Formats: sequence, C-alpha cells, structure tokens
Amino acid sequence: MSKLFEPYTIRNVELKNRIVMSPMCMYSSHRENGMVEDWHKIHYATRAVGQVGLLIVEATAVLPQGRISAQDLGIWSDDHIEGLAEIVRLSKQHGSKMGIQLAHAGRKAEVEGNIYAPSAIAYNDKYKTPLEMTVEEIHATVQAFRNAAVRAKKAGFDVIELHGAHGYLINEFLSPLSNKRKDSYGGSASNRYRFLREIIDAIREDWDGPLFVRISAHDHAEGGMTPQTYIEMVKWMKEQGVDLIDVSSGAVVTAARITIYPGYQVPFAEAIRRGAHIPTGAVGLITTGIQAEEVLQSGRADLIFLGRELLRNPYWAYSAAKELGVTVQPPEQYERGWRF
Repeated sequence: MSKLFEPYTIRNVELKNRIVMSPMCMYSSHRENGMVEDWHKIHYATRAVGQVGLLIVEATAVLPQGRISAQDLGIWSDDHIEGLAEIVRLSKQHGSKMGIQLAHAGRKAEVEGNIYAPSAIAYNDKYKTPLEMTVEEIHATVQAFRNAAVRAKKAGFDVIELHGAHGYLINEFLSPLSNKRKDSYGGSASNRYRFLREIIDAIREDWDGPLFVRISAHDHAEGGMTPQTYIEMVKWMKEQGVDLIDVSSGAVVTAARITIYPGYQVPFAEAIRRGAHIPTGAVGLITTGIQAEEVLQSGRADLIFLGRELLRNPYWAYSAAKELGVTVQPPEQYERGWRF
C-alpha cells in the first residue's frame, strides 16, 4: 500500500492522503484590502478537484502592516471571513481539508507606513528599516494572532499553521541573526521563543483543532539557527500543543548560502522529527510520487508539502498515483479521463 495515499489523522482531522499544498502567496488581492477575489476561489478549488488531501491557504496577514505586499490576503477584520469561508466551501466539496497560514511579515513587509520587527535592522538596503516593537506592540500582535484564529474557525478551516519561517516576524524573533533585543524577548533561546510561546498559548484558548508551525530549520548563515538548535524550541512547541512542524529553511538573512537539490530540505524534516519526536512535513523540490513515497516510507517525514509542483500541475496526485500503481477516486466528471 502506498503511504502517500494512506489517510492521515492529526488531532481530530482525517486527511484522505498525505499530500499537502504549501501556502504560496498569490499577490492577487488587487483592491489592497486583503479580500478574497475570484482568482483565489478558482486556484484553491482546482487543487481540491486534483485530490490534494490538505490545502493551506497562503500567508494571510493578521494585521495590515503585517502584509508581505499590499496584495496579500488578510484576516485582520471580520469582513474577511465571508470570502475565506467561500474558499473553504468550494474546496471541501471535493474532499480536501482546508488550512490557513496566519502570518506577519515583520521587517519584510512592503507596505505603506511604518513596519515592525523585534529589532530595528533592515532585511537589506532595498527594504525599509523597521521600528523595534515595544512590549505593548508585541502583546497587541499576539492578540491579533488570536483574533485571526477565531476568524479562521468561523470561516470553517480545519487546520491553522503559524508562519514562523522565511524571515518573517515570528522567524525574526526566533533567530539570533535578526533578534538583537536586550529585554525578555531577546538573548537566550527561551527569550527569543517567548513571542511564539505567547502566540501559541493565545490561539489554544480558542482553537482545539490541528495546529502546525512552519519553521526555517536552518538559517544557512554563521551564528544562525540549525536543525539541532531548533530541536529544543520544537519540543517547547510540542508541549504547548503544536501537532506538526512544517520544515522549510532560509530567508532570514541575505547572507544565507543554500545548496539546492531535489529534496534538499528533507534531512531537516527528518532531524526535527527524530530529535523532537513530533510529526513533520517535508518540503522543497519534491516533484515525483516515487520521491515522495521514499520520504514517507523511510520515516523521514509524515506529510509531503508541495509548492511550485502544484502550480505546474494541479492534478499532481493523479500523476503520482499512476507512478505508484495506485487508483485514486477522481471527481465523477473526470472519471472517463482518469480511469484509462
């Protein structure tokens, strides 16, 4: 039996297979108000038709100043719930479960006005220098994540993922390369983790479903985080009720030097899984069913996250099933094409 096409239960949610669409920004909220538009409805529902087990909606900003771009989706207002709920409705009717990635871009926000980070250090000379967040602003941002989780629940999402990777705000607090604070939110690993700790605790007040955290397990720069230094933090996440770690890497500093090859981040997922005894998702140039099956069968990860491959081929699950000799149930409308 193919492990890729086995159901997978996490907390109270069963996925029909272990294929996950990674959150990928669409930069398509053209009214710059964070609202869902027609593109989002078509994009996500198409991957659900393609039999992806779990779709995670792109980085969705918990505050307007937390957008990566002015075209990002938002969840900072109750006005966003209706559009997000429509994405959920359209996708779930095809059997996919739905997740949403709650995000704040921190110093990598490209929006009008001030931007915010743990320390007043620009990402590079093309970005604005952020304001160092006050403790009051940190607390307000924690509350914004909690409010966003409440809205995600109202919209009908099955899974929440926190974006703690790729050099955005949570990642900026976690990494010593971007967090130079001298107060209780900087310095030691436990202090740098405090912001994420408070977010997880706040969300768990209102959310009892599966909770994922995406991390950049390796900063790929001297003095930065590595899978080995992340294991301690991931154990803290597990104690707080995090169910799975979505393991990516890089993008917290421009000095990162990354060697990219097929499956290049899978060893990081394996190290976190074995070191912290927690389920992980593997991501990064996983392109074939055979490759995905090897990752799962060898116990290196529990779920397979696909990004660009699902942009190229929304029916990747069908292609992978053919590779692995597995029959998947197609939508009734497509049966005459998928069965032969």
